[in-house]
Amino acid sequence: CCPQLEGLCSFLQLSTCPEHLLVCFCSWLLALTPDLSYTSAAILAEQLFLRRVLSLTQPPSRHLMAALASFCSKYSQPFCRVLVAAVLQEPGEGAEQTKLVCELVEECLEPDCVRLVLSQVLEVPLSEKLLPVAQAVLGRQVRGTPFVPPRFPCQLQQCWSKNQLSSPLVALFQEVLPPELFDLLVLTLCRQAPAFATSLNYAKLVTAVLTMYQSQVS
Repeated sequence: CCPQLEGLCSFLQLSTCPEHLLVCFCSWLLALTPDLSYTSAAILAEQLFLRRVLSLTQPPSRHLMAALASFCSKYSQPFCRVLVAAVLQEPGEGAEQTKLVCELVEECLEPDCVRLVLSQVLEVPLSEKLLPVAQAVLGRQVRGTPFVPPRFPCQLQQCWSKNQLSSPLVALFQEVLPPELFDLLVLTLCRQAPAFATSLNYAKLVTAVLTMYQSQVS
């Protein structure tokens, strides 16, 4: 069904439709049952957002951000595999794209996809553009109040915000980097140190790693 879906997206001109309609379309997608397959969601992520995001020269509109957040709330894995990967691999500075990915990491993506973004960062040659993204991932690890999982019951959300949940339950939702991903991050930072000798972003990232994981860094 992939060619048919791509053809339908092209026929509907989803890649260029007005952004306020994009929000409505994403809301309709979330209501579909059964859920979209991974492949279909990946195709839609590409058709709906890729051209828009890669062409950004100024901050995204509130409609585009709303549509991105809506899509990510249910299909974050294919979204990251398609769109975030494209942004990370795109040559050039891509300042607005980098800021957008950082905002999605900080506010929209679930913990497993935050870790996926870091693994994607470490799969490509490290650059100045990628350092803020890694910093945003680490920022999710040190929040005073841990990330509240989507669809968390409202009453528990209120207790969560007031730090009234028991410590075992809080620990269950703490965001921690897997050991293998943390080791790869440290190894990458060590190997790339000479190339970023004068980089403020690199210094901030290393400081964050040393502060958060001082017991694991020797």
